[in-house]
Amino acid sequence: MTDNPTYRGTVYPWHCDHVGHMNVMWYVGKFDEATWNLFRQLGITSGHLRGGFGMAAVQQNITYKRELLAGDTVEVHSRLLEIREKVIRFVHEMRNAETGEVAALCELTGVHMDRSTRRSCPFPDAVLAAAREALAA
Repeated sequence: MTDNPTYRGTVYPWHCDHVGHMNVMWYVGKFDEATWNLFRQLGITSGHLRGGFGMAAVQQNITYKRELLAGDTVEVHSRLLEIREKVIRFVHEMRNAETGEVAALCELTGVHMDRSTRRSCPFPDAVLAAAREALAA
C-alpha cells in the first residue's frame, strides 16, 4: 500500500444505514475518490481525461472486514497490482484511522478509453513508466 493515503475522510451519520454502520454505497464512494487520487499520481489527470480520454471500471470486488460508525475517520491506502497496455489493476485498503484496523478491501480493474471512439486505447508512455516505477518500488 502507499505510505500516504489516497483518501482521508469521516463517516457522517447520514452515511449510516438502519443497523448503524456505514452503508455500502459510501464505501464505494470513498474507494472511488481514492481511485482518482491514485490515477493522478500515475499521470491520469483531469487534464488528460478532458483531452478526450476516459477510464472504465470493468471489475470491482469489495471485502468488508469491520464496521465503520458515525464519527470514525477513515483512510484509504492504495497499491498498484498490474499495468498492461490498456488495463490497470489495483487494490484499496480502507482503515479506521484511529485503530488502524482494516475495514474493507477493494480490488479494481480499469480500462483506458478513447472517448471519441468509445474503445479501449493504450495508456500514454508516461503513465506506463510511472506505473512500472510504482510496481518496482
